[in-house]
Amino acid sequence: YRFFGEPVVEACVENGASCIDISGEPQFLEGMYLKYNEKAAEKGVYVVGSCGFDSIPADMGVLYTRDKLKGTLTAVESFLSVKSGPEGLGVHDGTWKSAVYGLADEDNLKKLRKQIGYAPVPVVGTKIKKRGFLFYSPEFKEYCITFMGSDGSVVKRTQRYLHTELQQTPVQYGAYVTVGGLGSVIKLMFLGMLFLLLVKFNFGRKLLTKYPKFFSAGCFTKEGPTQKQMDGTSFTMTFFGEGYSEGQDPQKGKPNVKICTEVKGPEPGYIATPIAMVQAGLALLEDTASLPKRGGVYSPGAAFSKTKLIDRLNKRGVEFSVISKPEV
Repeated sequence: YRFFGEPVVEACVENGASCIDISGEPQFLEGMYLKYNEKAAEKGVYVVGSCGFDSIPADMGVLYTRDKLKGTLTAVESFLSVKSGPEGLGVHDGTWKSAVYGLADEDNLKKLRKQIGYAPVPVVGTKIKKRGFLFYSPEFKEYCITFMGSDGSVVKRTQRYLHTELQQTPVQYGAYVTVGGLGSVIKLMFLGMLFLLLVKFNFGRKLLTKYPKFFSAGCFTKEGPTQKQMDGTSFTMTFFGEGYSEGQDPQKGKPNVKICTEVKGPEPGYIATPIAMVQAGLALLEDTASLPKRGGVYSPGAAFSKTKLIDRLNKRGVEFSVISKPEV
């Protein structure tokens, strides 16, 4: 999207067509907001980014958790687990390239956000604890790391919109991914440090993009996953939410209610992503009365919070469910 995405957005806005994408690149997503939000609003069209595995499960999962809590949800942590079969995991190197160029250009993302001038999102309730980059989760009995994708920034954009435009209580959010036992951690740390070192230099970036299979221990390839790999892979995203029961003031005292929800589905990149994308497109076409009143560039949760998108996804195999009911 960084190299080829903008002409599509521009053409859609100029010609009065709504569009969705499956980008997981915050710089592209937020750059499109800066450049085309007002034009899209004037034309009455909706440009909705990250309508794939990045970031429909995370963004809609937070809204689902909020709606299932009787009271006020103030904080959520999500944990992504991807399970693969005997053939292992396979991802196309396009995703790898997005990560390479995204990390290399991190400073420009900060400048872009300054340019946009986001209003700060107020913290309601107890401030969510910031975890270290690597930690052990007793719930999953696995080590976890911070999720490096766009989910965190997409959810924050949604919560900012819902707070400023619809006066809803903003939800704090932390995104993590399970990585397994100590052996997996050592392998990941070695590959991660090598990646971070090489990504700083032009020569290093060329190496990373030329030999993705070598530098990702066989996970990212120029061919992408085989059918057997896709058939054997699935994902689960677990949400731990906390908040305040009905009648409790979220500005006073500690959270007194918890909830656990889950979004699960088939292989994320090539099966769950097209399901999410198509259902987001149908929500744009068929749930028009439930979309935001004016056009613009939106995150999925901002565009689809009042639509039937979650019902649509549930019927197509990306399933949202409550794991443990809210307990005071």
